[in-house]
Amino acid sequence: MEWLAQLEFASDAVMLMLSGFASWIFAAVCLVMERARNKRRSIDRLEKVGWVPWTNLFIASAIIGGGLLATSLPVVLGNL
Repeated sequence: MEWLAQLEFASDAVMLMLSGFASWIFAAVCLVMERARNKRRSIDRLEKVGWVPWTNLFIASAIIGGGLLATSLPVVLGNL
C-alpha cells in the first residue's frame, strides 16, 4: 500500500509520465485488436463485424502518449 501513498503525493510530471504509459498501453491494445480483425476477416462474416476505428485510436493514443512522455521527461530525468 505504500505505492498508493507515493502515487497520491506524486508530482505532476510523474502523473504525466504514468498517463503517457497508460496511453501507450491502450495504443498497443488497439494495435493488437486491429491485427486480430484483419486476420479473421472473411467474405461471409463481413456483415457481422462491428466497426471500431482501431487504426485511428492507435495513432491518436500513441501521439498523445508520446507527447505526455516528452513533456514529463526533463523533470523525471532531473530527479534521478
